[in-house]
Amino acid sequence: MSIQRYGVEGGVGTGGQKLPFARATEAGGWLFVSGQTPMTDGEVVEGSIVEQSRLAFANCLKIMEEAGYGVEHVVHVTAVLTDSRYFSSFNKVFKEVFGEHPPARICSVQDLVVDCKVEVDVKCYRASKA
Repeated sequence: MSIQRYGVEGGVGTGGQKLPFARATEAGGWLFVSGQTPMTDGEVVEGSIVEQSRLAFANCLKIMEEAGYGVEHVVHVTAVLTDSRYFSSFNKVFKEVFGEHPPARICSVQDLVVDCKVEVDVKCYRASKA
């Protein structure tokens, strides 16, 4: 079994810093997408928890698509919110993104290294890639 790495050239973080990890790794039908924040071109996009959650998930979905996975392949999501009051609004976006394919999930409240409201990562499985 080999490991495929996506984005090993390093993504761009805040302030233009090169990030020292892959955007995603794939092995044996599994895809692990690194935590995504509401960033575009290395800059946090300001906005509500709804707007930031949509962008964080859109960033995950873009990486998944590059690797040949779709929302129906997501088996687990880890979500970090910076305020427990965001929980209900985040859940609305979660349902909007996953609809009929809800994955397992853990959601916690913590400080983030990046100055934003949310970070999400996804784990996917696609049997045809195993």
